[in-house]
Amino acid sequence: MLPVTLVTGLDDGYRGAVAGNLMAEAGATGVLVEYDVRDLSAVVRTARTATGVIDREVITLAHPCVSCALRGSLVELLASIAAVERYGIAIVDVPAAGDTQAIATEITQHADLHLRTVVTTLTALEEHEDLLRDRGIPTAAEDGRAVAEVVVRQLEQANVAVLSTAGIRNLVQAINPDLLITTSPAGLLDVRRPAPAPIEPGSIAAPVDGLTYVWQSSRPFHPERLYDALEDLVAGTVRGRGTLWIATQHRNRLSWDSFGSNIAIGVLGPWLADLPADRWSSVGQQHQARSALEWHPEYGDRASYLSLTGPGLDARELQERLDGCVLRADEAVHPLTDPFAPYLEGSTAA
Repeated sequence: MLPVTLVTGLDDGYRGAVAGNLMAEAGATGVLVEYDVRDLSAVVRTARTATGVIDREVITLAHPCVSCALRGSLVELLASIAAVERYGIAIVDVPAAGDTQAIATEITQHADLHLRTVVTTLTALEEHEDLLRDRGIPTAAEDGRAVAEVVVRQLEQANVAVLSTAGIRNLVQAINPDLLITTSPAGLLDVRRPAPAPIEPGSIAAPVDGLTYVWQSSRPFHPERLYDALEDLVAGTVRGRGTLWIATQHRNRLSWDSFGSNIAIGVLGPWLADLPADRWSSVGQQHQARSALEWHPEYGDRASYLSLTGPGLDARELQERLDGCVLRADEAVHPLTDPFAPYLEGSTAA
């Protein structure tokens, strides 16, 4: 099987330099695959060795999209390289907007390919609302992802991170505790690490003093107070994850995903308490395990739990803000307005 290393990252120059260093370390047995995505209607893909170009193709797309340019055609190229039985490793320089998870899945499903490592490169962690297209990063016209989301997703979907500065090491480790973190690509070519496990929707990160704050409540959120507090809750954070119980969404288990100041709240499905036992397997294992430990005699698995990660978080302030958003015992649900309902597809408000 041909070993494959993916190199991801938002900064083209830094990512390219790391990929080039890995290629130099591979020597005569390495192949570097690169993409020129400046014109998404005609993406240029090049595969080269230490002695020169061995493949060059212009990929014409009816739908200009970075992931479309990589999907399928990359695996075909890698399989053809593997069939030659002359090369020891392929290094893929993945364009900034590429879908790491989709590419990794395609590679692992091919019998002649082995995904050895996913290396992500990082120069800074951001919490701003800028979208990829705001930064001039080539991507599909309908791609509404924020820069902060792409950077965090790349960290979560990698097993090695090469940082341009050691100053963000602790924060990066808090986002993905399983990462091997370095400030130099030297020696990474031989690193073999298991593929990162997908993050279960609705799950939380482990607490880290000063970097990741974890909060939970066995009472539902007051929808209007939570909605009004959203901006304050994510101020100074780079990542947030968790499950929400909102009083007016009694039948829906909701997910929280935030990347900097960008927040996404969606419907995960029904609570275990509303499902017959033979359907519990359709719910994530982490939620099942947590529910078994914390099952409420009246509300079952209904609860909220959040993790917020950022530099220098004030845990006391966050607790006060979140506690203040919880529905009080003397407050009724039926007269409440739900500002979240219009944004929740499949919502069935109580």
